[in-house]
Amino acid sequence: MELLDKLAILTDAAKYDAACTSSGVRRGSRPGMIGNTSSSIAGCCHSFSADGRCITLLKVLMTNCCIYDCKYCINRRSNDTRRVAFTPQELAELTIQFYRRNYIEGLFLSSGVLRSPDYTTEQMIRALRILREEYRFNGYIHAKAIPGTSPELVRQLGLLADRLSVNMELPSEQGLQLLAPDKTKQAILRPIRQIRDEVTQNKAELVKYKHTPAFAPAGQSTQLIVGATADTDRHILQLTQSLYEKYRLKRVFYSAYIPVVEHSLLPSPDTKPPLLREHRLYQADWLLRFYGFRAEELLDEERPDFNPLLDPKCHWAILHPQFFPVEIMKADYETLLRVPGIGPVSARRILSARRTGSLRYEDLKKIGVVLKRAQFFITCSGRIRSGLQFSAETLCRQLECVESGQLPAGQMQQLSLFASVG
Repeated sequence: MELLDKLAILTDAAKYDAACTSSGVRRGSRPGMIGNTSSSIAGCCHSFSADGRCITLLKVLMTNCCIYDCKYCINRRSNDTRRVAFTPQELAELTIQFYRRNYIEGLFLSSGVLRSPDYTTEQMIRALRILREEYRFNGYIHAKAIPGTSPELVRQLGLLADRLSVNMELPSEQGLQLLAPDKTKQAILRPIRQIRDEVTQNKAELVKYKHTPAFAPAGQSTQLIVGATADTDRHILQLTQSLYEKYRLKRVFYSAYIPVVEHSLLPSPDTKPPLLREHRLYQADWLLRFYGFRAEELLDEERPDFNPLLDPKCHWAILHPQFFPVEIMKADYETLLRVPGIGPVSARRILSARRTGSLRYEDLKKIGVVLKRAQFFITCSGRIRSGLQFSAETLCRQLECVESGQLPAGQMQQLSLFASVG
């Protein structure tokens, strides 16, 4: 089979993997080496470097052959699809040729499980070793560690890659037993735990010994499939919080389930992917990582799922009216972060600007506050925004309209929510 035919099949099979980012790593140019992680080039798969620049990666599978029979996977062994595999030399040669033609800046390498997790990982290691040692490739590499791989092979893979990821795929053990009976929760968590420990140990060694080889310097990430099982947003968010705290993951990615195969245990092939739900989970993930929220604050047993029509912070704010309104001239940083429409940057700007005088609503807009959301939850010098009149009953619907851009200008009637009843 022609190499480009293999490429077409294996890049198409890799498109369902969302855990693709290079944030947190810097590989500058070095004498005698080619590639870095700082340029912005049009290409196969867009990602981001540590300095925020867009880079491109060749996103591909080592093989789409697989010994597992995960019901949701297009590459499962029982699916009738064309099976191909790269040799390590083919993959390395293809990557370096794409780089030299200025198509890509790095590599995102995943794989089906051919023969066994160890055998597949050995093939991946050989390909990456050819790239790093023979071609002196110094660009970004993200590699998937396969559950069930021996610890020594995971370590070798981490010494060649910038970031490792182990896909949890389904949010619950029950989901795994139902849809991926060949996989277990413990088999998935074992390499995640090892990578966490290896990264911690490696950082300590680098402090003492400058030339110690770096192990996955960009850390690790994982991916969760949303919508293939009945797991609630609350369960997914609690799992995400646990992964960040216990295993120190850099990112958790969410992938809306795409019905690519038919099975009685899966949503109908006619079902649309829950893309809006995926988006809300990413927003909630941001609240956990940068806004000081906890999963148990955002959702509870009575309301285990987000309102898909509302930003998760607006969803929380509506359910907690006792925290509002927030006085812009007095609130501390943590309180400002709780206001819909105010982020870390605008909160810091507010703290800085109010030292020199009173702030008006016009000033907040210039600072970067998203007033179409924030105006319902703040006061400036004790005053609500001119013209705002709203009630607790209408607030949710009006915020939904603001979110979708359907609210006509001049019809902002909201905010007796915080006013006294007379």
